Amino acid sequence: MEYVTLNNGVKMPKLGFGVYQISKEDCERCVLDAIKVGYRLIDTAQSYFNEEQVGNAIVKSGVPREELFITTKVWIDNYGYEKTTNSIMASMEKLKVDYIDLVLLHQPFGDYYGSYHALEDLYEKGKIKAIGVSNFYPDRLSDIASFNKIVPQVNQVETNVFNQQIYAQKNMEKHNVQIEAWAPFGEGRNNMFSNETLIKISKKYNKTVAQVILRWLTQRNVIALAKSSKIERMKENFEIFDFEISDEDMKKIALLDTKTSLFFDHQSPETVDMFIKLIKERKNKE
Repeated sequence: MEYVTLNNGVKMPKLGFGVYQISKEDCERCVLDAIKVGYRLIDTAQSYFNEEQVGNAIVKSGVPREELFITTKVWIDNYGYEKTTNSIMASMEKLKVDYIDLVLLHQPFGDYYGSYHALEDLYEKGKIKAIGVSNFYPDRLSDIASFNKIVPQVNQVETNVFNQQIYAQKNMEKHNVQIEAWAPFGEGRNNMFSNETLIKISKKYNKTVAQVILRWLTQRNVIALAKSSKIERMKENFEIFDFEISDEDMKKIALLDTKTSLFFDHQSPETVDMFIKLIKERKNKE
């Protein structure tokens, strides 16, 4: 495993296992399998409704707590200083831990300033080892990094071969914030796994397209989150540190960048409306 050192000195694995859209019924088994394979970074969120199952796996794995790097995210409905503080304590209880390695604000909407101040205070009390944000575009990342006591350690954003976040990553580096990728495979959109360029490169290194994508990210110093419910695929995604993509091939992949999200634009009013609807749908769901 390769690691990055965050701006507060905390070491974080470059490759992690994400549990987005993994059901409660499957989540505990999947996390146990991932830990068995070798994953130590586990990424969940309040809005995934599976923190408790992740916590069960943490306990049952038998792996010492200090060897695991656990991330969760605060959902928009829990924004505001007090609500965020209470929700994180509830997340800790579900995760069965007495500290969380990384807590992110999940979306750049609502009272994220009040929520970020709660993260700062919990960080200073040692309840959180690192804090950050998710889906913060360069303008909002610069804003929150410039006008608070603590600069975010991480910004988790959609990053894949079709939306490479080159400018956003440079802006994060300017503020000493680590970029982390969600949807590195883009859920297969734009026929990612049948892309001719990626297939040619994968054959050259005798690797799968998925392995090439994950290795491309880690070589860019991007933390990548891979997800699968099958242990065979988990193993495959984990085996990316035994080869290196050449500069020439990295440049070929760079040409695939469309600079456009495969999902949605957080800066559009329609996306705000979508999240308002999601908040209402998910309220009291758990």
